[in-house]
Amino acid sequence: MNELPAAPLHVLRSRTSEKWREYPSDVIPMFVAEADFPLAEPIAAALHSAVERGDTGYVASHTELPRAFAGFAERRWGWSLDTAHIQTTADVSMGIVEILRRIDVGTGLVITPPVYPPFYMLAAEAGVPVVDVALTPEGTLDLGAIEAALHRGARAVLLCNPHNPFGHPHDAASLSALATLADAAGAIVVSDEIHAPLTHSDARFTPWLSVSDAARRIGFALHSASKAWNIAGLKCAMMIADDPDRTAFLRSLPDEVAWRTGQFGVIASIAAYDDGEEWLDRAVLTIERNRRTLVSRLADEVPDARVHEPHAGYLAWVDLGALGWDADPADVILERAKVALRTGADFGPGGAGHVRVNLACDPALLEEAIVRIVTVARGDRVTSTS
Repeated sequence: MNELPAAPLHVLRSRTSEKWREYPSDVIPMFVAEADFPLAEPIAAALHSAVERGDTGYVASHTELPRAFAGFAERRWGWSLDTAHIQTTADVSMGIVEILRRIDVGTGLVITPPVYPPFYMLAAEAGVPVVDVALTPEGTLDLGAIEAALHRGARAVLLCNPHNPFGHPHDAASLSALATLADAAGAIVVSDEIHAPLTHSDARFTPWLSVSDAARRIGFALHSASKAWNIAGLKCAMMIADDPDRTAFLRSLPDEVAWRTGQFGVIASIAAYDDGEEWLDRAVLTIERNRRTLVSRLADEVPDARVHEPHAGYLAWVDLGALGWDADPADVILERAKVALRTGADFGPGGAGHVRVNLACDPALLEEAIVRIVTVARGDRVTSTS
């Protein structure tokens, strides 16, 4: 199977999304989680067909999306969703907020930094306090520290699986242990699994709701095709429960939660899950190639940099603290190298001195970005060529 080529640079620069409009044209944008690949052909065909027939109204109360996702989950992860309840909303973040608004978090919501920065904003929007429980240096769950937080009264955990920014899919054993701890404490676990379809060939994704009866009893999972197939602007995500009480909870949400779902998002997601796996596999091949390039090049040319090699998603977490820059590494690299990266400080405790790099791009563009970063790390200012 061949890698998936990125769209040509002139096409990318004609896009009007955040990635290609936030910075001037001399900056290589690798900061936000958008991919540079062309839209998957089955998705494009489904959207064209919808436009041609004028299928641009409100989302129906029943769609083919649960069936399409269940088939994908069974093929991809061996996850049977025969009994699960699936409700749509506009995006994963909105689903998280709607759940958090209606559960009792006790003394706080456990979040595991460094982690996807909007988690903190979502907790604030829902009006719940946060309890930070840092990951281990390897990017795994610190179960002992989570247990201690639950013992002190925290009654909810917001899980990122696979974890952003480490690109680490949590293993079945640690997820099962977390389920046991949370169940014993009477806590709810909400698992953001948006990066799951992008798990690499040398790793395995374990869905939260598949690990045990305890996980199903206390948990919700959130999924979307938005990240894997680069369709975030079409607005469609799924909140999933696989327990009678959790199902009743989702059914009790206001009708407006589901009505916020985008019609084009549903159409595109069905096409992605039904017919988009070949495209997805090719995209992952390109991401894995870029992962290897980043790890090997920085190891050879900037040995003080530490790359936490991702095994899911297309985001790499890089520790540049040893370079000794007084300013934030992302600021230094943007100003001197004209490469836009996400600053690690945004990811909560443990993020300072780090940057997050987007690998869903043309290998040649990544090579140019690395050349610029290496030049700056060696003390020279670079002149952009793109």
